[in-house]
Amino acid sequence: MTDAKTKSKALLIEQFKAFYQDVKHPKLDRIGEVYTDDVLFKDPVHALRGVESLHAYLSEMCANVHSGRFEYLDQLIGQDTAYIKWNMHFKHPKLGRETITVRGVSQIQFNERIYFHEDVYDMGELIYEHVPLLGSMVKVLKKRLAH
Repeated sequence: MTDAKTKSKALLIEQFKAFYQDVKHPKLDRIGEVYTDDVLFKDPVHALRGVESLHAYLSEMCANVHSGRFEYLDQLIGQDTAYIKWNMHFKHPKLGRETITVRGVSQIQFNERIYFHEDVYDMGELIYEHVPLLGSMVKVLKKRLAH
């Protein structure tokens, strides 16, 4: 692989991470620099096609959180695929006053820009454990399964 391709790939990964660094204020004006027009985005809740749909989803998400940030822990970059391990720290008005931390992994596939992005994380850790009554039941079930 040429040095130019290696630098271009590293730059795209850094742009991706910078794009999501601040959960409350993602750099939505730069979405076209990171993603292709027909990007496929998946997470445990959604499957979206197209940069406009992704923009709308992210706009709604950031409007609903009080604050948040991504902490990038590790990454593995291949020829056209990368895996990035992260912690997302955020506060949401419907989930209490405490900062919630969720660990996850993003898989991205790219050429000059990202055409596939899938986030994998535990929905229980994200939401269910923080809902009154349901949260305590989820925590009890997790403890039982661990033994």
